[in-house]
Amino acid sequence: MKVAVVTGANGQLGMAFVQTLVNSDYHVYALDLKIDNIKKENNLTPVCLDITREKDVHEFYNLFTEIDILVNNAGIGVFTKFEDRTAEEFENVMKVNLLGTFLMSQGALKLMKVQSYGKIINVGSIYGVVSSDERIYGDSGRNNSEVYSATKSGVIHMTKYMAAHFGKYNIQVNCISPGGIFNNQSSDFKKNYEYKTPMGRLGNPEDLQSALKYLISDETKYTNGINIIVDGGFCAW
Repeated sequence: MKVAVVTGANGQLGMAFVQTLVNSDYHVYALDLKIDNIKKENNLTPVCLDITREKDVHEFYNLFTEIDILVNNAGIGVFTKFEDRTAEEFENVMKVNLLGTFLMSQGALKLMKVQSYGKIINVGSIYGVVSSDERIYGDSGRNNSEVYSATKSGVIHMTKYMAAHFGKYNIQVNCISPGGIFNNQSSDFKKNYEYKTPMGRLGNPEDLQSALKYLISDETKYTNGINIIVDGGFCAW
């Protein structure tokens, strides 16, 4: 059975990505700091792992001789005001979103080079492409941060770097950048976001599953270094 690894597996999108891969006949290793909600099954193995710890990531990859798919989904944000941002908050977001993506990709690529095959799918964001609009958030206290945007832009460009440098080993590296995903946000945020989105709605995990299915397909052999924006047209204007 083919092997897939998903980080941030305990989150809303992570769970959807795990299910997509399980349904596609992969044995999925579902990684997160908290795995209580992930039930072990015949082709699903929960793994508690801090992807920012180099030694722990290396030990995890030592368990494998082959890996087919890596989905770098883990990511965090921070919601304090820009003027009040602490260095610790900034560094924490950088560690998970960029260092974690780097370490997990580094370990996977070492195996994929030997086997001359593999696919890495990174999860970016529309806010790695355009700036957030503070008018959407109102007084919700959950405004997007500059460091989240900076790291997601970094994930998109790391995707291009890895695609350019490892394509010769038959390794494909691509990115999916979601728009806003419905997750019980306030009615004001929902109204404002939908007003600014050409399709008039927030996304849902199923909208992203179709993009993942495309990228992991055995028939998709020449797609490399792209960023698929799944946002209902949010970035189109």
